[in-house]
Amino acid sequence: MSTPYHTVLSPCTGICTLADDGLCIGCHRSGGEIAAWSVMHDDLRLHIMDVVLPERAARREPM
Repeated sequence: MSTPYHTVLSPCTGICTLADDGLCIGCHRSGGEIAAWSVMHDDLRLHIMDVVLPERAARREPM
């Protein structure tokens, strides 16, 4: 039996609470992204980590 090795770690910060906008206040992922993370292809994980989450974090930061 072979278990696939995933090189992209979870962005979870241990603050696991969904805000009113449906995104986690700790890692900025949606509930669907959190649920699918363990079966997600590494290319998609990298895109979320490098592009999606930083954009979401920037939108949430007070200006």
